[in-house]
Amino acid sequence: MIAYADTAFLVSLYGRDTNSLIARQLLPLQPAFLLTPLGDAEFVNAVELLVFRSYWSRSEASAVVDRFLQERNAGVFRAVPFTSEMWDKASELSRLRTAAIGTRTLDVLHVAAALLLKPDVFFTFDKRQAQLAKAVRLKVAPL
Repeated sequence: MIAYADTAFLVSLYGRDTNSLIARQLLPLQPAFLLTPLGDAEFVNAVELLVFRSYWSRSEASAVVDRFLQERNAGVFRAVPFTSEMWDKASELSRLRTAAIGTRTLDVLHVAAALLLKPDVFFTFDKRQAQLAKAVRLKVAPL
């Protein structure tokens, strides 16, 4: 299975939060994840933000990033570029959907990337992002 996961889903999968159990249950067999440079950078920033907010300790954050990097280097993630076409698709999605759904820029960028990369499934816990992904006919999990 080829999957695209937004950053919050990946943080839940690799770390511990209220969605971690659900994330792990959705992946009995680890899929190959598509990973753009946007997702890569946003993952590290999200983990560091959890340290800043005192949700995770420095050692917890380091362990999560280390595991993520090990799996990225082992081929669990397939690196794909973030292309100008993805930026254009994000602008188009924003014009067509943001006023009705209320999606944020990073959410739209992830959906635009997934739309063009055509994964088997798009993983997100974000309700608005899921609504946008469904509107453009991506298979979304969890429902």
